[in-house]
Amino acid sequence: MQIENHKEEVPFSHYEELFGTLDPAQVLERLPFVRWDGTAFFVTLLGRTYRIAWPEYAISVVDGGDIPPLPTQTFLLRCLLEAKDVAWNGAWKTFREMPWGELYITPYTGRVLTRAAFTFGTRVQAFKAAAEKLGGIPLQHGDAGYQFEFFGNYQMQIMVWEGDNEFPPNAQVLYTDNFADGFAAEDRVVAGDILIGHIKRAM
Repeated sequence: MQIENHKEEVPFSHYEELFGTLDPAQVLERLPFVRWDGTAFFVTLLGRTYRIAWPEYAISVVDGGDIPPLPTQTFLLRCLLEAKDVAWNGAWKTFREMPWGELYITPYTGRVLTRAAFTFGTRVQAFKAAAEKLGGIPLQHGDAGYQFEFFGNYQMQIMVWEGDNEFPPNAQVLYTDNFADGFAAEDRVVAGDILIGHIKRAM
């Protein structure tokens, strides 16, 4: 593959190569909620199930929709290569409260929280309609808030506050506490990105 977008295609190519060498039995041991039919993995992310062929990588959507953008494909590859099933203890965490959160909080704030605030906090009704269309569970927090099943037993919440003449729009994203052990910090950033993009496309 000729590399044109280095920011997206170089990491994707790296994980695509690693993907071809993994052991499906080890994936199923780490991620028991992933299905394997002998030729492909079936992975559900935010309610959509993807068929990922192995060892020659190819992705398709089980319901026949569009394939996800390259960063989401890279995230799915990283999940199959590195993520693990960890029990949720019932608590919710901000990104900052999890390991390495303080170190990554500045880029995370810009890439996830500020983006969510100005994408959804300026269009709260459209945000609510999109979140409900996607099966989000309404929350009693913020001017609007919803909970989503993200991946396996990992869940996320997103809350937004509408701006006014005195305060800009604001947003917060919460993760089930198992994200702290099940995902690397950079993957938690990407998870926030993916959730925002998923809702934005439905608006």
